[in-house]
Amino acid sequence: MLTTSDVAKVYDTILSIPGMSETVKIDMRISRKNVLLLHSVLKRGLMAKDDDKSSALLESIPKEALDELHVIADEYLTKAGLTELSEKLKALSTK
Repeated sequence: MLTTSDVAKVYDTILSIPGMSETVKIDMRISRKNVLLLHSVLKRGLMAKDDDKSSALLESIPKEALDELHVIADEYLTKAGLTELSEKLKALSTK
């Protein structure tokens, strides 16, 4: 069985393969419901706590890549017109 450290090394190796930094255009058609859910899942995954096993993996990912994922998640909301709704739902969940 692979340890979290081993998995992080595998991901680091994959991310360093030539061509992995090239941009690609992805044309997706998904429902607003799924955009909202995808945004939530992305943000939750990017905010892993220190005691979470996935935090070791996140620590191995360059900060620039994590920042770009945050931007992508927010872009999805903006394009779907769900930014305000997402903020209101977030405010409800913190109360």
